[in-house]
Amino acid sequence: MKCIFCKGEMEKKRVAYTIDRKGYHLFIKEVPAYVCRQCGEKYFEGEDVDAIQKMIEKLEENLKAISKAA
Repeated sequence: MKCIFCKGEMEKKRVAYTIDRKGYHLFIKEVPAYVCRQCGEKYFEGEDVDAIQKMIEKLEENLKAISKAA
């Protein structure tokens, strides 16, 4: 697999996924991804992205419930 930015070779690794969103910071360790050996660009596979998005949706639902209870 080639990187779309620099055309370097991609290798499968486990990396951290982080996001800052709506007042919170999410950090997930050990997410499988393809990482460019040359520029470090990360690509996550569709099923992993779907799982992360579901996790974020559930987190936001829980945060809304907490803020309504306060």
